[in-house]
Amino acid sequence: MIENRVVIRVKDVMKTDFGTIDGIATVDDALKKMKSLKTAVLVVNKRHEDDEYGLITSGDIARHVLAKDRAPDRVNVYEIMSKPVISVHPDMDIRYCSRLFADYNLVRAPVIDNRTVIGIVSPNSLVLDGLYKIIQ
Repeated sequence: MIENRVVIRVKDVMKTDFGTIDGIATVDDALKKMKSLKTAVLVVNKRHEDDEYGLITSGDIARHVLAKDRAPDRVNVYEIMSKPVISVHPDMDIRYCSRLFADYNLVRAPVIDNRTVIGIVSPNSLVLDGLYKIIQ
């Protein structure tokens, strides 16, 4: 017996306003962009069609630049970013997306459709936006 349950999809809770940066940019450039966009994560662009997207977070910068006393203007994004990253499809049920976040200890995941990033999803958006829609 199939129950009538509400299915909230990733596309319903993802953030479509996200920042991007090239891997060759410096961490100093990334910090300035993060500050101007009021975000702690940037999507790192592909270098070519067969490449994959990456992510750089403020945590990456804290661990690999600040804690090691490296100069942000002398470290490139590609040196400290995560790549490849686990991504999700916009039609994925947020319950499965949440399970993926828990299983792999994810902070953010790009939402990819037709090999293009169309949004970013976080545990906060899954819980605060998604769960709220389910309980209404």
